[in-house]
Amino acid sequence: MAAIVSRVTEVDNTQKEPQVKPVNREKTCPLLLRVFCSYGNHHRVADYSRGSVPANELQIYTWLDATLKELSSLVKEVNPDARRRGTLFDFAVVFPDPRRPGYRIREIGTTCSGKKGTDDTVTLGSTHFQIGDYLDIAITIPGQGRAQARRY
Repeated sequence: MAAIVSRVTEVDNTQKEPQVKPVNREKTCPLLLRVFCSYGNHHRVADYSRGSVPANELQIYTWLDATLKELSSLVKEVNPDARRRGTLFDFAVVFPDPRRPGYRIREIGTTCSGKKGTDDTVTLGSTHFQIGDYLDIAITIPGQGRAQARRY
């Protein structure tokens, strides 16, 4: 007669964040990050079609280990309206669609001015950002509310 043995195995289903190597900012050349800010909503995907981009471009030289909090502070330097406490910065990466002509948008996190949040330490490198992608930021100023949700 054969013995029946039961066994319990523990499976680790937690997804690990990709490890981003720290960048030596003294020795590594920064990348040009093309940022497009709008108030309320992200830009539409159509705004990035046929070689065109939205008109309100902000160019930032930074590294792949830049955090969303760091990027939001750089945006606040040039957008006085965005300096108010409680302002939300909703970040999205705009990248070429590998399956068809055009672009896709993927949200990567949200930061809030004057408050700590879970996405503050998210880096560009940890979001699979590729050099050449665009960054689209929807800025929501407190008291003005979010604009109606828009489909990309």
